Amino acid sequence: MSSSIPWMRALIESVRKGLEGLYKEPPLTATEWADKHFYLSSESSYQEGKWTTAPFQVAILNAMGNDLIREVNVLKSARVGYTKMLVANMGYKIQHKKRNVLTWCPTDGDADGMMKRHIETMIRDVPVVKALAPWLGTKHRDNTLDEKRFDNAKMLWCLGGTAAKNYREKSPDEVIYDELSKFDADIEGEGAPTILGDKRLEGATFKKSIRGSTPTTIVPAAEGEETTGEGCQITRAADDSPHLLRFNIKCPHCQTEQHLKWGDPDTPFGIKWLLNDLKQVEKAWYACESGHGCTFEYHEMIAASASGRYICERSGIWTRDGMEWFTSADKPMQAPRSVTFHIWTVYSEFVTWAEVVSEWIKVKKDRGKLKTFINTTLGEAWEEDQGEQLEWQHLQARREVYAEVPPWVVAIFGGIDTQDDRYEGRFWGFGAGEEAWLIHKFVLQGDPASVELRKKVGIELKKRFVRADGTVMTLERACWDQGGHYSDEVREESIKHGVNWIIPVFGASTYGKPIATWPRKKTKVKGGRIYLVEVGTDNAKELIYNRLTIQPDAPGIRVPGCLHLPANDELCGEDELRQLTAERRKWVIVKHRRVQRWDAGGRRNEALDCLVYALAALRISQARFGLDLDLLARQLPSGVWHVPPAEDDPEPDGEPQAAEPEPLRVTVEPSPPQPASSSDEAGAWITKGQGAWL
Repeated sequence: MSSSIPWMRALIESVRKGLEGLYKEPPLTATEWADKHFYLSSESSYQEGKWTTAPFQVAILNAMGNDLIREVNVLKSARVGYTKMLVANMGYKIQHKKRNVLTWCPTDGDADGMMKRHIETMIRDVPVVKALAPWLGTKHRDNTLDEKRFDNAKMLWCLGGTAAKNYREKSPDEVIYDELSKFDADIEGEGAPTILGDKRLEGATFKKSIRGSTPTTIVPAAEGEETTGEGCQITRAADDSPHLLRFNIKCPHCQTEQHLKWGDPDTPFGIKWLLNDLKQVEKAWYACESGHGCTFEYHEMIAASASGRYICERSGIWTRDGMEWFTSADKPMQAPRSVTFHIWTVYSEFVTWAEVVSEWIKVKKDRGKLKTFINTTLGEAWEEDQGEQLEWQHLQARREVYAEVPPWVVAIFGGIDTQDDRYEGRFWGFGAGEEAWLIHKFVLQGDPASVELRKKVGIELKKRFVRADGTVMTLERACWDQGGHYSDEVREESIKHGVNWIIPVFGASTYGKPIATWPRKKTKVKGGRIYLVEVGTDNAKELIYNRLTIQPDAPGIRVPGCLHLPANDELCGEDELRQLTAERRKWVIVKHRRVQRWDAGGRRNEALDCLVYALAALRISQARFGLDLDLLARQLPSGVWHVPPAEDDPEPDGEPQAAEPEPLRVTVEPSPPQPASSSDEAGAWITKGQGAWL
């Protein structure tokens, strides 16, 4: 009865509040706290109700709450619950960790919306947070649209990110940048938002910076520069982090662990689908990357996600829950200071794969819709150079009819690709201005280590070709991919056929690398010494793809750099053209920096690789052995090659050139050269058509 006396009630309430300050809830991770306390408010959720953390969300949310991790970047698509994780983390920090939290949104309007729709409703619907907000629903100095002050003396700010003043005079323990990619890159001339914001953490004991966003647009850097260029701040922030983690699950059938990818019709793995007669998605499934032919469906992915884990594609470290971390060797380790997570709609429990595919079908050829799909569904940045790609149909439409070896060819170069079950080769004839024609192809199935299969390659290498004018020609030089498992065999073939004629090569995927780098000295191998040449594959492919876009002119009109393709399905059918156009430029991480590389994405690309090696053989012949295509072309029979008038081609000092000598017929040795002595480099063979010992 006495408790009904007003002063007694006031005393009890004061004692209760005083004792609350002494109570400390048992330690909880951010995920445990959210599953216990967090609630999905009706104003900001598709379905109102108690929160349950999805398997792919656990590590991200716990990383936000883990005091050992100071920086968390999240590259995300839409519909993965990121905003809810962010708001749950705010409640966790205010109530459980007792931290000051400062959130920036791209604009003041975005900040107001975040506060009204997400933060204030969280305070209202989460009892343990509401208990710290006696001012809720009233006008109070501790309850403004910019900031909230709670009874435990902790602050929560939510400000727009466009004004430099909003990055001053605050003392948070944690800063959050929501939708970082939409922020201005330079805040009123004072610097990047993450630099200005993170400066506010200097006095904090447990510093935390959380950056999350759907990626936007990347403007590539100049060719050869290993930088990201301008744009997409979340991508740039992620590049500075040493760890990029993707969610991996095991195939329910073969148990192959993999992170899920979108894929495309030419890629053997990824999302696949079936349309009905109305062009609607009847079924969608995932083709496993293992190559075993197994597939699984959406509901199986959801079940497999329960045991999924995030694995870093840069360092191999991994975690299931964001609290316990392991090295690539599965040894426990301390949580890293900076991490980046990538998560996209394929893992969402709110959107089925059939719905995702339906969105893709609506894209069609609309560039704007494609950009939106890449950003908001795949959670990837749009690359400005991602315009129309070179497609095989374009090449098919411009194939030509020409002789086995056109009359303008002055030298033939070859490229040989080594696969686990075959050798493939392509021979290209080159003329003046590096104009080239595909003239021969072979695919030899069998064991690459076997003597019999290598003999068959040798027969191909010694094949003779008849040029349109009757001249017999043979292979000038070839580069042979030494392969991962068959390097010894390829090197033996180089010694057998001549170390200056058949040259083993290995690739170097780095922009700026020469197409062919001749070694300073020979490599000692079983049976002798060979020249092992490094091929700058990315530079070669860049050049090739540019030249494939050059259109042939009228018959008999020469087009420098043009790559001619024969209208011959056996030599250059659909499969060959698909292989030539198989690769796309993509962004990869090299030494913690995001750079562009050529990637086949699982598609066959032997035709392209062989052309790369043939081009390398040409470069070696030019730089090492003095071959001059233009000079050889001037020696072709009269009428085949037109020599420009002297006044159009002056000497450097402006004086006219001497009269052109009488055209000389190109002569070609009828058989390939004999191997040069491994100890006598001077024993090189005659360069065909030039008649000089090298």
